[in-house]
Amino acid sequence: MQIFITGGTGLIGQRLIARLAPEHHITVLSRSESKARAALPAEVAVLDNLDSIANFDDYDVIINLAGEPIADKRWTSQQKHQICQSRWQLTTALVTKINASSTPPHTFISGSAIGYYGRQGDKQVTENNTQPHQEFTHEVCQRWEQIAETVKQHCRICLLRTGVVLAAEGGALEKMRLPFKLGLGGPIGRGEQYMSWIHLDDMVAGICFLMTNDQCSGPFNLTAPQPVTNKAFVSAFASALNRPAVMPMPGFALKVIMGEAADMLLTGQRVIPQKLLEAGFKFKFDSVDKAFAATES
Repeated sequence: MQIFITGGTGLIGQRLIARLAPEHHITVLSRSESKARAALPAEVAVLDNLDSIANFDDYDVIINLAGEPIADKRWTSQQKHQICQSRWQLTTALVTKINASSTPPHTFISGSAIGYYGRQGDKQVTENNTQPHQEFTHEVCQRWEQIAETVKQHCRICLLRTGVVLAAEGGALEKMRLPFKLGLGGPIGRGEQYMSWIHLDDMVAGICFLMTNDQCSGPFNLTAPQPVTNKAFVSAFASALNRPAVMPMPGFALKVIMGEAADMLLTGQRVIPQKLLEAGFKFKFDSVDKAFAATES
């Protein structure tokens, strides 16, 4: 297949391309052609400007993974604008070219996040049973998904409501690893908020599953079937590192450091991948202990 990917140099994108490149023709859109060529297999084609193609007649699948990291910086007005526009503008450009195609791709897989649901306490969250809480993360994801869904008349669409991605290198664990190794890790706030996570290998496998299963469409929770509380999460991580987890991060201190963005870490969601499970997807890492055993081995 001919596959067009945005966000190909990111954590998920690089692993996905490594899996797909041996069997498919991959084209990546990247703001830095030199960075992409250094990070990706030699046979991958790289574009640095979407304007260089008029439509997607030559492609079978579009996978949209690009977006400004949502938790890397304090949420100033400028940063919120960047978070939104990095998702909305590119997705708008992609759907415009899909809709302009005389032979459009058969599948459009577009990023989203479990932030779509907003804070949900300890109730189980699925794609079909949850009323979102109105807050910034929901607003970002709702508009992101609405833009992507404008291609529904032309091709099948799957939306990736992604949780915290666990990997041996990069992602959330990269920032956690050093303080935990130094014995400075611990729960965030009271530690009772749920964390919905997914191992990178299952994330990539889930995207491939959705890409090749024509009966799948709409939003999918890309999270492991066993979300855990923050306290259980950090305890399992510390155990995998053979370190204690006794230095909690008080909620007020996190808010001083991160501002409004701290709410993502202090509230949480207990997200279940109901539609993936019902479609027959099998998770390799269904428990956080298995995931950490793999990332920290």
